[in-house]
Amino acid sequence: MDLPEDGDPLDLDRQVCFPLYAASNLLNRLYRPILAELGLTYPQYLVMLVLWKQTPQTVGSLGDMLYLDSGTLTPLLKRMETTGLISRTRDAGDERRVLIDVTAKGRALRSAAENVPAVLAAGIEIDATSVAQLRDQVRGLVAILHGDSKNADTASS
Repeated sequence: MDLPEDGDPLDLDRQVCFPLYAASNLLNRLYRPILAELGLTYPQYLVMLVLWKQTPQTVGSLGDMLYLDSGTLTPLLKRMETTGLISRTRDAGDERRVLIDVTAKGRALRSAAENVPAVLAAGIEIDATSVAQLRDQVRGLVAILHGDSKNADTASS
């Protein structure tokens, strides 16, 4: 990442990491009360989004999609299992793999969660086109940071 020659390279206003960090924190604050009504934390919500799309998933595939390591993901999944949202079972074909599936309670939660994007959008004064453009730019950055340059081009176009 090239920086202009002038100015202090350690000036907070010149960092790309800080606005991303601040935006993430502020978005989490907006999500927190909405998700609390569902009994979910933000990371649990992300897991459910993946599982509502396709189940079962392995712990590894969830980690890959959410950019979380198993040391972070496993305790999260155990808590979700305790609350009855998911089940964790050993893969009969490969005992080393743990399969994560949505329970009936987890599937029922999906209908209540369908309003989360709309409620969140109502709390942010930004139009849908700008949100889509921002999402695509950030996806491109994630792809670059993850070393997936071929997807960086398609995410930001």
